[in-house]
Amino acid sequence: MKQNSVKKLTGLQTYVAGFLLSVVLTLLAFWMVMAKVYTPGFTIAAIVLLAVIQLFVQLIFFLHLGEETRPRWRLTTLGFGLLVIVIVVFGSLWIMDHLNYNMMHGGHETDAYMERQGGF
Repeated sequence: MKQNSVKKLTGLQTYVAGFLLSVVLTLLAFWMVMAKVYTPGFTIAAIVLLAVIQLFVQLIFFLHLGEETRPRWRLTTLGFGLLVIVIVVFGSLWIMDHLNYNMMHGGHETDAYMERQGGF
């Protein structure tokens, strides 16, 4: 019988390896921003790539995506995870855009109103 040369990680080892990979990827992205070694365009592209890699690290090491016996559940889990990511990212961008829009407009009208009312 042929021995498998790849050692299977136990439950705790899987979580520790996933945690360490996540920390390394996060620190690498943080270093790229703080060191300003690369151009802003390259830094953004690299951070997006690191985020995608970290997404797969999370899916494999914490959600155990590759260990599911039924492939339909794998696809469902991946689809749900991507849906949550899209909602969080685009929802956050939408909220920040609308907050920026609402905070920037009306400054002069507010000042005039406060002067007519005698302040706060």
